[in-house]
Amino acid sequence: MTTEETTAAVLSPRDEKRAQRIAKNVKAFAAEHGGTADGVVEYVGKIATRIALVGADGQWGDQVAPSMAVAERAVELSGVTRHDSFEGELGLKVKTGEYEWKRMAGIQI
Repeated sequence: MTTEETTAAVLSPRDEKRAQRIAKNVKAFAAEHGGTADGVVEYVGKIATRIALVGADGQWGDQVAPSMAVAERAVELSGVTRHDSFEGELGLKVKTGEYEWKRMAGIQI
């Protein structure tokens, strides 16, 4: 059994559908932002897991999944390159605009 089949086997049919829907959104993001994307799966809390994405053009976005298993399956299905953390080279790829810089500085205009 492949890793993809193993992950799919532990998901309920409902969660597999959720993963497929999220993967479709991730693929669309990649297509809109240079054709490829990198992602990091981040545990947010008991009811959510975030897939942080960085497109080839440096734009970023995210998708939220109801569980770690659904998020991991969505990443597998989407074909994006998965990273363990949002540090180093991946962090350097992100292009931030004026809005993000103001928010990071605590200025909310």
